[in-house]
Amino acid sequence: MSTAARREFGAGPLSRAAALIYTLLVVELLLLLCAAPGLVALFALERHASNLPLVAACAVPLGPAFSAALYALHHQRLDLTELHPSRLFRRGYRANLAGSLLVWVPTLLWLTVIAINLVNLSAAGVPRWWAALLVPVGAGVAVVGVNALVITSLFTFRVRDVVRLAGYFVLRTPQVTVGTALLLVAATVLTLVASEAALAALGSVLALALVRGGEPMITTVRQEFTR
Repeated sequence: MSTAARREFGAGPLSRAAALIYTLLVVELLLLLCAAPGLVALFALERHASNLPLVAACAVPLGPAFSAALYALHHQRLDLTELHPSRLFRRGYRANLAGSLLVWVPTLLWLTVIAINLVNLSAAGVPRWWAALLVPVGAGVAVVGVNALVITSLFTFRVRDVVRLAGYFVLRTPQVTVGTALLLVAATVLTLVASEAALAALGSVLALALVRGGEPMITTVRQEFTR
């Protein structure tokens, strides 16, 4: 009887909503804590094109922290009797530290190079139409990088296989690609309109959106590429 009552408690919509809010708050706090060294330096930087390499360097700690958030939100059951978001976050951070950096750092480097080229088109004497090529390339790099971060956060593959799968699923799951692209656009607009702090404060919400929106890709990877 007690076991049945325990299962019944925490199974209702209000309990699940409370569990989700608690999980998001805990994951957000841990994400900010792990990314704090880079975020503090990032907030101190002036918004100027010359600081783009420094911005990328400050964003490096965010990769493993965001990866741990993805892991925790994917594995956490929304049951008030079985809430362990901090434990899952720590487990994900330890397990994915190396893999997430191997995906995150090259993505940052590519995006930084593209951004520097875009803001210096006039100074470099490059035709304006060149920007029309760089923008979709940057968008593609960002989407593939996010896919790769999601995959390496939830599965164990070699880095080259993670990158191949990330690119493959851009076309295999177009609904995931569109959803990821829209999230990236929203994050960019929020950063430009408000600040980096506003985006950082919504880190766990963004991670949850990627986990929920990426479910078709995650399910296919599990069914077709794992034993």
